[in-house]
Amino acid sequence: MNSHVPISDKHFVLATDLDGTFLGGSDAERRALYDWIEANRDTVGLIFVTGRDPHFIEGMCGDGLPWPEYVIGDVGTTIAQVLDGKVTPLHPLETEIAARWGDAGGKVRAALAEAPGLRLQPTDFRYRVSYDLDPDAFDDTAHGIVDDMGLDTLISDNRYFDVLPKGISKGPSLRLLADHLGVEHCRLLAAGDTMNDYSMLALGLPAVAVGGSEQALLDRLAGQDHVYRARAIGAAGIHEAIGALNLHPNV
Repeated sequence: MNSHVPISDKHFVLATDLDGTFLGGSDAERRALYDWIEANRDTVGLIFVTGRDPHFIEGMCGDGLPWPEYVIGDVGTTIAQVLDGKVTPLHPLETEIAARWGDAGGKVRAALAEAPGLRLQPTDFRYRVSYDLDPDAFDDTAHGIVDDMGLDTLISDNRYFDVLPKGISKGPSLRLLADHLGVEHCRLLAAGDTMNDYSMLALGLPAVAVGGSEQALLDRLAGQDHVYRARAIGAAGIHEAIGALNLHPNV
């Protein structure tokens, strides 16, 4: 369970993607990281930075995943605090996100209804529209359609296609939340494994691309020396980076 120490006072804060990262690796490797976090709750803060929605996160934590203090969900379009087992949006931090999105959802779904290689995901997200992508059938003209609407596109793991408010993604939302909370960037570790993590790994704060990361992400991060490339997969890669970067004395 979370401690009563404010996240701004904690020695170290992990800001991690879920799929392939915090949820990646073997059962034993995940358990080792999760148990370490729980044993050090007074000095370790936890933020999930994920494409998953609040309902999914609540379900996973209810089934035994460590509860984070804060969540950046929906590929950066949700910024929320965890209160009493609920992921509760911080509406003052979402003002710009909401303004940039407006009422774009219906327009996007109509514009891409016949787009080759895109299958609409059934979840009714607040400030994004998401598709499963078939790379063999996909037509790049979808990018232009979305750009003409004043919105951004993001392809991740060559199988997901997200339409997002202009300039909004995991990285900008993580910076906004950290600054709002008073968490020094040098005490954060951003962890990810696919292209939808690029914007947070490229912020300039300590970061790790865990073992098994998408090659397109590794290529894009070339030359960015603040990013640690872990050899271990998923959760074990996070644990490896915390020790290698000397981010917590008890690793």
